[in-house]
Formats: sequence, structure tokens, C-alpha cells
Amino acid sequence: MPFGLRCFSLTRQSYAVLGLALMLGLACPVHSEETAKDTERDRANEVSLSVKPLIGINCDVQGEKPRKIGLSHLYVEAIQKAGGIAVLLPPMPEADLQKIIGKLDGVLMIGGDDYPPSIYGADPHPSVSIMHKSRSDFDIALVKAVLARNNMPFLGICAGSQALNIGAGGTLTQDIPTSHPQSKVMHASKDGWQKGFNTHEVKFVPGSKLCLALGKDSLTEPTSHHQCVEKLGVGLVPAASTADGVVEAVEMPARSFVVGVQFHPERAFEKNQALFAKFIEAAQTYSSSRK
Repeated sequence: MPFGLRCFSLTRQSYAVLGLALMLGLACPVHSEETAKDTERDRANEVSLSVKPLIGINCDVQGEKPRKIGLSHLYVEAIQKAGGIAVLLPPMPEADLQKIIGKLDGVLMIGGDDYPPSIYGADPHPSVSIMHKSRSDFDIALVKAVLARNNMPFLGICAGSQALNIGAGGTLTQDIPTSHPQSKVMHASKDGWQKGFNTHEVKFVPGSKLCLALGKDSLTEPTSHHQCVEKLGVGLVPAASTADGVVEAVEMPARSFVVGVQFHPERAFEKNQALFAKFIEAAQTYSSSRK
């Protein structure tokens, strides 16, 4: 059977044995120091689980027959290590999204291919590699659903940061090498943004939520992208940049935690764990405010 489920059938003899065991259990309850400790441990686990926020994570979509839905395990592990519960969100109808969004305490959006430039009113550059339509439609709907909920925390990574800007009404620079021909910053590997990662310095805006969360003026981060913010979406401000002037992160000062980063903090968790911790903390606060 799927998912490793098993079916059990009970014979009359099995029922008799089960009934005898229940009678013995009811007649002779066992109380010991070990069972008391187990009970306390179970209660502690229940409490710890009750304060863990539910973090929705969108999924990538590849292929057609059959389509494959998935994501890097590093996103999930980052949320788990920071104290959250990862809930995967495949593309779904708007009605289903509206039903599930109210059960989440925060949303993390992952990297991937390019969003269709038509979403922000532009013609595609030759370098654009457009993601599957089911994902792009869902992602933009997801961002807008988050922004429509007062103070719901959001962390966008790479394409997730671009989705945030698009969802807030902004536009993208479709190809950094074309728009910044003099740039010496490698935002992707020398073999191209779809084939690997590079690292470069990211400078954080002093006083920004991102800077305060990480406690650093700058960090060298893993990166793999060829697009970036052009016109900022409503309510967004730059939170980081690179030496060539490319906006490397955005955030919403008016919200408790809405941050988008072009780099990949999940690929360097140790140096970025404070960012994920701040995200989870904001999700816990959001969860408590709804109770």
C-alpha cells in the first residue's frame, strides 16, 4: 500500500487476547517513576510543539509528463534548525490557498527559474528562462495572500525575493550582465546562473532589519542569480547591495518581518542562522497574536 501503510485484521482469538490485555491493564494499572518521567517528557514535547510555528514553503515545478514537484532539502532543514515546522506548499487553486494560508504562521519562498516578465509588464530578454506557469501563478498569488494578512512574516530567497517585489507591484532587471556590463561582481558561477553558485560580499544597509538580525555590516554569501530588483514594490526599501550597486535584499519597514534576499542563506546556515531565527521568532509572535 502507498506511504508504507499496513492493514491489520483481528481473528476471534485475537479479540480475546486483546480483551484480556485490556482487562488486565484496567485492573492492574502500572505506576512507576519511569512512566511518570515519560509522561512529563511527553507533556514537554507537546508544549515545545505548540510553540513551533508552521512555515509554508513553496515548491519548484519541473517537466510535463510527469511533472515533478520538489525543493532543496536545505530550505526545510534551515526552518527546522531554527525551530519551525516546514509545511510544503505545491501549486494549488486560489480557493485552496485561501483556506490554508490562515493556518500558517509564516511563509518562506525558494529560488528557481525566472518569473514571466509579462507579470510586471515587460517583454522577455533572450536570457530569461521562464519557470513553469503553475508555479509562477501560484507564487504570485501566495505573495499577495501573505501581504494581505496583517504582519504575517515572510522570507524570500533568490526568486522568492523577486516574487516579493513583483507581488508588491515592482519590476525586475531581467539580466544583470546586460544591464551592468562593467560590473566585476559575479552574481552566479562562471558557467551561468543555472549551473552553479559563486560567493561575493553583500553589504547590509545600517539599521535595516536584515543588518540588525545578522549583526554584521557585510557578509560573503553564496549566490546564483542573473536578475534583481529594478523598480521597488510598494512599501519595500533596499536592505543590502553589492559593489556594483545591485540591490541584493529588500524589506518592508512597516511590517514585523518581510524580507527578501537575492543570496542563498540556506547554503551557509551557520553564518545566517540569526536571520532564520529572527524569522521564526516573528512567526511565533504572529501565531500568538492570533490566539
